[in-house]
Amino acid sequence: MSIVTFNNVCRAYEAGIDVLHDVSFGIECGEVVGLLGKNGAGKTTLIRIAMGMLAAGKGSVEVFGLDPRVKPVSVKTRIGYVSEDQILPPFLSIVEVLDVHRGLFPTWDDEMAMGLLERFSLNPRAKLGKLSKGQARQVALLCAVAHRPELLLLDEPAGGLDPAARREFLETSIHLLNEEGATILFSSHYMTDVERMAERVVMVHEGSVLVDRPLDDLRESHCVVRIPSGNGATREALRAIDGCLGVRERTDGLHAVFALAPSDAAAVIAERLGATGTDCRTVGLEEMFIELAGGQS
Repeated sequence: MSIVTFNNVCRAYEAGIDVLHDVSFGIECGEVVGLLGKNGAGKTTLIRIAMGMLAAGKGSVEVFGLDPRVKPVSVKTRIGYVSEDQILPPFLSIVEVLDVHRGLFPTWDDEMAMGLLERFSLNPRAKLGKLSKGQARQVALLCAVAHRPELLLLDEPAGGLDPAARREFLETSIHLLNEEGATILFSSHYMTDVERMAERVVMVHEGSVLVDRPLDDLRESHCVVRIPSGNGATREALRAIDGCLGVRERTDGLHAVFALAPSDAAAVIAERLGATGTDCRTVGLEEMFIELAGGQS
């Protein structure tokens, strides 16, 4: 069952300049999907469209089979949402914010809320405006999950936190995922976090989906190829090979990403281009992201 479905979604903030262009992908029940892309690639816009906070200019989005703009209450009561720029009223205490959320969500679980307060060592009487950035983000996560949402949308939720606070935030999210079996879509610039949490990666580049793969497939069946300068290979010739996802010129030669295992990529490059001295290897997600993003222009 698809929990979220984007169908040819387009969105522009200025006439003729698309932030999103024909974005299509779905998220199945129980999946954990990492949404990657440079700043301005459209990640936040996608998540806000799924929340019903923004409308798609063209195309459509369904959440639980519903249009979040037409049925906002029916959708939002089943979603937990945390964003990097989320601001809770600073004049309220934590317990007052929890009271507000208790009234908004019929499935609110006081026992879970109190358990998270204890885990985070938060004083329920503390004013939100007096909390550190990490503590404020913990309150936001608490409010997002204590009603046991079926879908958790996290937009750079740990951005700007120190490593210890980010690890605590991540471990809490993983624990809740394992306990509740929630569906999660989250964006992050921290590739180690994505590798720990996600089972699938969707990479958006300049408003379009560039990669949509299971993380294990991206690790094992994709590779970066380095071809030294002076062997006759060109960007155009590499791009013409099936399976090539991007090429960029570097000081040490050409770097290309292939949707092939290293041995297969080496074989096809040797056959098609006669290039020698190639270095074909699997890489971590961060290096893969850098090579893919840099190899599109």
